[in-house]
Amino acid sequence: MESLPSPGSVQVPADDLALRSSEIVRLLADPRRLRVVSALALGAVSLADVRRATGLDARDASNALRRLCDAGLVVRSSSADHWLVEEAFGAAARAEAHRRPADDEHADAPRDEAKVLRAFVRDGRLVSIPSSTTKRLVILNWLAQQFEPGRRYREPMVNLILGRFHADPAALRRYLIDYGFMSREAGEYWRSGGTVDS
Repeated sequence: MESLPSPGSVQVPADDLALRSSEIVRLLADPRRLRVVSALALGAVSLADVRRATGLDARDASNALRRLCDAGLVVRSSSADHWLVEEAFGAAARAEAHRRPADDEHADAPRDEAKVLRAFVRDGRLVSIPSSTTKRLVILNWLAQQFEPGRRYREPMVNLILGRFHADPAALRRYLIDYGFMSREAGEYWRSGGTVDS
């Protein structure tokens, strides 16, 4: 007798897990599909189970299941049971962790610094200010590179430059001063620290 997978999930060989993290995010961006995936993860198997667990009507539940099956995140058995390919999430996460984009904006930075920059800077924007002092210093050094050594800046210009990278330029400005990357006097700011290209 054939053994059945645990309710709502199925084992799939790692080589068959072709979904990328971006595809999974697109699939789960639809609230109906997200509800269906949740129901399957919690043990729903049949269309009726999914409808009961999600509150979706037959059409929406069926369409969501079909789309998830077409993408390979759910498999459908010959008896019309549905199984979530839970391993796809881990496989996509591992692939994403090892992926190095061809247009890596931090490829020229030393390895340890590039790792911090990749974690906190996306598409040229600072996604958050690190709480760790070591990581914050890497980010502040990167921000200091935006200012020309020897040039003096008025506060509105400093805010304008820093505002290109984060929604709170005042916080970044204070950090740059507190950690010695910039100095301030009589309403003027200048770069006083950070690495300099040779």
